[in-house]
Amino acid sequence: MTLTLDANLAAQLNAEARRTGRSLRDLANAALRRGLLQCPTPTTPFKVAVRDLGNLQSGVSLDKVALLIEQVEGPPGGLADPDHP
Repeated sequence: MTLTLDANLAAQLNAEARRTGRSLRDLANAALRRGLLQCPTPTTPFKVAVRDLGNLQSGVSLDKVALLIEQVEGPPGGLADPDHP
């Protein structure tokens, strides 16, 4: 197997090999093992609770969020309603 490292990582690995006298292979394997051990293990899959939204008003689509917000809140940059801050 061939593994291509970023130049800065290769330099750090080479420096560590010179400092410790260990092989690049040994250092790379040890670093990968440590990194993989820190990865979180998968837990139960995320699930979304489905809710019935009831009957929607005619002409209202939940598929186009920006348009829905504009229908509910008014156009972007519009003046705020002083009675509903």
